[in-house]
Amino acid sequence: MTARLHWTGVRMRTLQVMTDPDENALRSVTLPAAWDDGTAQALAAITLNGGPVRLATEAARWVDTIDACPPLPGTPTSTPAPGRSLSYLLLMQQMAPNAALWQCQPDETPGFTLRLSSFVQDTGFATEHFVACLRLACDSLRRLHAATRIERTGELPLFDLPAKPEDEAAGLVLLTDLDACLATLGLDYDSDEARSTAHALAALATTVARAGTKLPPPPIPESPLRDLRMVASSVHAAEEKRHFCPVETGFSSPGPTEALLGVETCGFAPAFSPLREDGHLRASTLARLACRGLTPESALALALAGETPLPPVRPQAHAAMHAALKGTVDFLPSVPEPDLADLQARLARGVRRTLPMRQTGFTQRAAVGGHSLFMRTSEFEDGTLGEISITPPRESPMARGLMDCLGQAVSIGLQYGAPLEAFVERFAYTRFGPAGTVEGDPSTAYATSLLDYAFRTLSEAYLGEPMPDAPRIEPSAEDPAPMLPFGRDTGETPEWKDRGRRLKLVS
Repeated sequence: MTARLHWTGVRMRTLQVMTDPDENALRSVTLPAAWDDGTAQALAAITLNGGPVRLATEAARWVDTIDACPPLPGTPTSTPAPGRSLSYLLLMQQMAPNAALWQCQPDETPGFTLRLSSFVQDTGFATEHFVACLRLACDSLRRLHAATRIERTGELPLFDLPAKPEDEAAGLVLLTDLDACLATLGLDYDSDEARSTAHALAALATTVARAGTKLPPPPIPESPLRDLRMVASSVHAAEEKRHFCPVETGFSSPGPTEALLGVETCGFAPAFSPLREDGHLRASTLARLACRGLTPESALALALAGETPLPPVRPQAHAAMHAALKGTVDFLPSVPEPDLADLQARLARGVRRTLPMRQTGFTQRAAVGGHSLFMRTSEFEDGTLGEISITPPRESPMARGLMDCLGQAVSIGLQYGAPLEAFVERFAYTRFGPAGTVEGDPSTAYATSLLDYAFRTLSEAYLGEPMPDAPRIEPSAEDPAPMLPFGRDTGETPEWKDRGRRLKLVS
């Protein structure tokens, strides 16, 4: 593979990653030393073979495939093959192919993903470099489409092919890591300037992808990036006389390609938490602090003083960005459900709410089916539930330990913002022993389990929603008749019962 030579001189390192926890098998992954450890897992996931993975070898497969395609009509003969540039952009984690192109799947749509934050430099957004990468991605997809169109369709009468190849989409170009790009430019995600900048960048990408096609370019709005309009007009004028097939544009969804590029957030989604998974500050957080003239130390001092160094992102900001980008690109990922947006924001923010030193709540002693139960609650300053303890004192040590661990898990979830309604919906009316009549609590007469009683009590105390008792199932109740006709109530004694009565035990 000739494209492997493009990686000559790049310092590499090898990691052992686990791809399938069930099989407990490790794979050897060789990747550039400058890349994070998380990219090794993504590289193993996007590679189909089960053996060792070398980035140079795997990338050479699709790079050589594109280099082998003939150039587009009208391309100057002195234009070099795109393989070297594609390899360099992947090495710098600026652009990477999707899974269909990486795995050379002819039945899927090939495409590239561009990391927007990598085009922000000290002088601002590198518009010319961004446009050059977009052109390279579009030309590579069109070359591949022209060479493999017959192979992908088979030219069979079962397929309704367009009358002209120019009417087909050659591939897909996606943008990602928008929030980190806006942060590096000094813009808050939930602001009009950020939305206009995102709209302008998406419109510029669509303009480049539609240059030389029958599709009209979208208008580019006014934004803090002043040169986008001028660059877009020059791109459209340069390709006006050429006839290309269109390339679709959009924003990416979570997948191995985004992890391969090392993005903070996929597509146009915001980063609700200022911290990474390892507890360190995100690069976008450091950029936003620097734009405000703050260091991590000064931001910590403000936080300890009770001030907010960075305003949190509203859950509605994601939907507002979606509305600003709608119609500018061909593909947009869906926005989370509105009723779950606030919950996801609080959980993703990773902030644990602490209980006050002096806590209020109640202690309830009851018995379910003759088995004692002690339940204690603790509340936040606003009266909402923050901690729960469920103790069955006379049960086995294993049962007491499991109930104690369950109470601690529910308490941690409540302190991180999980709604009590979710726990009530999950644990109310669960059926397991002990179950039966409830003693010591006049509001509940019957419970199907200890957890059923506990969480229906919490629903009435903290949600104001009393829940009725479940239908009783007596322990002595007979099971329904089997499907075989042995126990039919016909008034006659079955023959097999008579035979049982005549049996005698002999020694």
